[in-house]
Amino acid sequence: MSTILAALAAAPSPSPTSTVPDVDVTPGVAGFIAIAVVAVVTILLVIDMTRRIRRTRYRAEIRERLEAEANGETVTDEPERRAAEDGRADVGDDTERG
Repeated sequence: MSTILAALAAAPSPSPTSTVPDVDVTPGVAGFIAIAVVAVVTILLVIDMTRRIRRTRYRAEIRERLEAEANGETVTDEPERRAAEDGRADVGDDTERG
């Protein structure tokens, strides 16, 4: 048994030879275009998501102001005060970027 193991250990293993050229294995231009399209779509989705979240937050703040006015409460610079507490610096930037 040990002679078989010794013979197997002594036999050189063949080195792998590549029969396919490396050019045929790379993704090439089609792969680059596919990844570029995915990257652009991802960036556009992030921008759209950020815009929608901002609009939702502004609508909630306006709704709170309207409810406060309807209840007879005085409305002062509530968003600015909350922004200072939350550490947000984007309050008051209600311009649409489009």
